[in-house]
Amino acid sequence: MGVLRPEGSLPARVYWVRRLVVLAAIIAVVLIAAWAVPFVVGKVGDLFSGATDAAPGPTTTTSAAAVGPQPCAAEALGLTLAADGASYAASALPTFTVTLVNNGADGCVVDAGDAQREIVIMSGTDRIWSSRDCASGDALTRELLLAPGAPDATTVQWQRTRSAAGCPGDQPAALKGTYSATLTLAGVTSQPAVFVLE
Repeated sequence: MGVLRPEGSLPARVYWVRRLVVLAAIIAVVLIAAWAVPFVVGKVGDLFSGATDAAPGPTTTTSAAAVGPQPCAAEALGLTLAADGASYAASALPTFTVTLVNNGADGCVVDAGDAQREIVIMSGTDRIWSSRDCASGDALTRELLLAPGAPDATTVQWQRTRSAAGCPGDQPAALKGTYSATLTLAGVTSQPAVFVLE
């Protein structure tokens, strides 16, 4: 049987079909090998690199320091509100010192701005004044990073007038008597500071 002219008992067309089938099978084997070899090599490489990556190292661990300071927890935040006097003459304006301290073991963040911090002055059950009623401007936000045990202190002065929500004008002056002031921030409330207006 010749290569170009097949000879045999069967028609030439049968031999050509057989040759084409064999050629197609060879091409299919080559294509499958070309796809499978890189795939298998890649999988084997992944196995070895996975074993290396699984080894613990300092870069795979996270800590609070890497994440950054967290918001101050209520149980770690200490608040103190102190008046600068026990009684005030008619012309004297009470000034309060607001002190925040982080009693936790790690630094923490708190917003001590006027939108979050509130000082309320009461006379018995009568709400006289709140620092939030007329809060505005840049003082609304004051982000603080409190180191453990390091206090932050600011002062707030009261003009001896009443206030109301929405900050309406022409509020009357506070009368003579005994008052108490408390500070609230981040869900924590200070002990009251008691003073007298003469």
